[in-house]
Amino acid sequence: MEKPRIRHIAINVEDLDKTAEYYKKVFGMEEKHRRPGGTIYLSDGHLDLALIHTEKYPWGIHHFGFKVDSVKEIEKIADTKAEDNTYGAIAESWIKDAEGNRVDVSEHGWPI
Repeated sequence: MEKPRIRHIAINVEDLDKTAEYYKKVFGMEEKHRRPGGTIYLSDGHLDLALIHTEKYPWGIHHFGFKVDSVKEIEKIADTKAEDNTYGAIAESWIKDAEGNRVDVSEHGWPI
């Protein structure tokens, strides 16, 4: 199996537009997509950044995601069962790390 790579980070922000403009101006990120619910997807060509807004979770980093060859193989290595992503986002599934942090695992990566 090829080494998994971090492909995206999701940040829960209070002001979507202001934060998106910051990352575009300061780091030259490109806006790739806006979901009807407000999520803004940015990319530098290597790493993707999802800006989300929900008061259900603390502000700051919400989760990050790896592109993997096989979700089933990750389940074996982590000795866990990945949960299906039912939130309508991109990654197919996610697991929790040793501290309970959400980690998306996707065989397909982002379509954008």
